[in-house]
Amino acid sequence: MSQQTLPTRALPRTGTPTRELRPHRPGLALAIVLSCQLMLILDATVMNVALPRIQSDLGFSAAGLSWVMTAYSLTFGGLLLLGGRIGDIFGRRRAFVAGVALFTVASLLGGFAPSAGWLIAARLAQGVGAALAGPSTVALVTTTFTETRARIRALSLLSGIASAGFAIGLILGGILTQAASWRWVLFVNVPFGIAAVLLAPRYVREPERHPARLDIPGALTATGGVAALVAGFTRAAERGWSDPWTAILLGSGVLLVAGFLAIEVRTRQPMLPLRLFADRNRASAYAVFLIGPAAMMSMFFFLTQFLQDVRGFDALRTGLAFLPMAGAMFVFTRALPRLLPKFGMRRMAFTGIPLMILGLLWLTRLTPDTAYFPGVFGPMLLMGLGIGIGFVPLTPTIMATVPPQDAGAAGGAMQTMQQTGASLGIAVLVTVFGTAARQAASGGSSAIDATIHGMTTAFGVSTGFAVIALLVATTFQKR
Repeated sequence: MSQQTLPTRALPRTGTPTRELRPHRPGLALAIVLSCQLMLILDATVMNVALPRIQSDLGFSAAGLSWVMTAYSLTFGGLLLLGGRIGDIFGRRRAFVAGVALFTVASLLGGFAPSAGWLIAARLAQGVGAALAGPSTVALVTTTFTETRARIRALSLLSGIASAGFAIGLILGGILTQAASWRWVLFVNVPFGIAAVLLAPRYVREPERHPARLDIPGALTATGGVAALVAGFTRAAERGWSDPWTAILLGSGVLLVAGFLAIEVRTRQPMLPLRLFADRNRASAYAVFLIGPAAMMSMFFFLTQFLQDVRGFDALRTGLAFLPMAGAMFVFTRALPRLLPKFGMRRMAFTGIPLMILGLLWLTRLTPDTAYFPGVFGPMLLMGLGIGIGFVPLTPTIMATVPPQDAGAAGGAMQTMQQTGASLGIAVLVTVFGTAARQAASGGSSAIDATIHGMTTAFGVSTGFAVIALLVATTFQKR
């Protein structure tokens, strides 16, 4: 990896004297940050295949079991904007280390959980740590690599990790659950977290801090708004759109987000500088980052159930089944630094998103007798190629020209879009699945046939999400 020559002295903190650091090693710094980014992202799905064993061991109710996943996504998604701005103001490396430390301790405690309440509390704490560290991973990469080509390469790797992390989580969760115990799904975070906490202060450069005040009204409305939206979408998936609390949460979320935007327009030092959306390509990339995960989540959520409940795969085989998808993403992640400058985001999106659409359309043809090859392998490969070509370049597009003082806020906004889009997608698709499955069952279909009908209908709606993403991609500037 080509490296930009950087000074071996730390940039001075505002109001603090300059002090010596070890010689800067961008490659090692990038490895530390990428490892932590993978750890934070895969925890959104790593426990999926372990849920049946967790329910059996800790006595979760069917409704309460969903909180193993929801607790993490709620605090992670709700606090990302705040975590990004805290890093901008108080130091990105400091926020990164503190977040990883909290995440690591919470993982350790969750692995020893003796009860359902204990595990949910640990997952909430994991989400807080992830929200503090996550935006700083993006910001630290942006400020560590200042030369354009090196920055695109580093951001491409980071984006590839973030996109493939969902699939890798299923793979790792299956391996650990089958070989050892669901508790090791949490314990595996501990050595990586400890290593990051010890190595980051030595080898990850602390960017210059910029004097500013934390936008408290903006922080409260943004955190409350995003958390209410994520909770509302999640409740819609569990209880339906007619549930009163679903309407209350979603309505509150919309009002709080609207209040947040009004505050940001008027405040002198906003938590989310709206100038980030002035760049047309960056604004379009943010929009695709919101819609894309809504389409992708059907792949992880429903195919996991199809492979286990219909095809009889165990946890290990289910996890390994997602290898084609993760492998295809990584292949194009390596090629992205050459492809993106040559073709531009618009052409990449118009190549990748149609591949996703084809993969999702293929999945609408699932039957109870569909074999893994080619009926599941083929769509997974198309989805992996589509995500690698059409979505991995979004992170470099968003972050490549962000002013250094706004890097944390920009990264937090990007990850907030991803988390909110994923929550929205799951809520809509689970509702569609349930409605279609019930209709099929009432018409005389068997339980398996009704389940497959619900899944294929949900994949059809996912295709619609992908088509909307393609339409949004028409707003990218032509090269």
